[in-house]
Amino acid sequence: MDNQILQEEKEINEEVIDKKDEFVIREMMNVGLMYGHKKSKTNPKFKKYINITRNETEIIDLSQTLLFLDSAIDFMRIQIKEGKTILFVASQPAAREAVEKIAKKFNFSFINEKWIGGLLTNFKSVSGRIEHFKKVQDDFEKGKFDKYTKKERVMINRDIERMRKMFNGLENLTKLPDVVFIIDPSLKGHMAALRETKKINIPVIAILDSDDDPEKIDFPIPANDHTKIAIDWIINKIEKGLEDNK
Repeated sequence: MDNQILQEEKEINEEVIDKKDEFVIREMMNVGLMYGHKKSKTNPKFKKYINITRNETEIIDLSQTLLFLDSAIDFMRIQIKEGKTILFVASQPAAREAVEKIAKKFNFSFINEKWIGGLLTNFKSVSGRIEHFKKVQDDFEKGKFDKYTKKERVMINRDIERMRKMFNGLENLTKLPDVVFIIDPSLKGHMAALRETKKINIPVIAILDSDDDPEKIDFPIPANDHTKIAIDWIINKIEKGLEDNK
């Protein structure tokens, strides 16, 4: 009798889980997470994540997207629990706002402008420039440049603004990140970031589309990586998952 009750409870739980996944996948469809690129641009290694091709556009299998997204969130939870650092890389306009929001909320580092060449492979040198920027900015805010002429202060302020644009989001990156999260690794600057992670064996999480190579990514999330509404949904899902962990 006990075995029968246990079996019935298992079947009920499985039904609830299935319904929950169905609801989430409908949400994913509503924001267009399933839309890949044109079939002609498909990376052969990505085909295992494609459900069908419609009007020459690849349609991504959202059941796999959800599975890999949950795995990425679980991995991030473990990293955070162990005190590891995560660097987000998303220089495209569609992702900048969402990435900055989640990074500031969980004290992650982020790049949402241009990738800095050598950030990872020449970290000692780049981190020295970041520290210089922080000192100059602090000195400016404390009025230590007031003794300079107006023209000199204008030049110093321009230099600070240039450095701020370059190093914004990296002020707390005092050591190499333990994980790098990239949105759309096929972008020019993002390809450079991916190459650097591979040289020094930093694990990578990435939202990637049908034109990308998933075998270069440790935790791939196959999905539409080029529209703001799709990216926002994924980042919000990650944010909620990390909040639940607290």
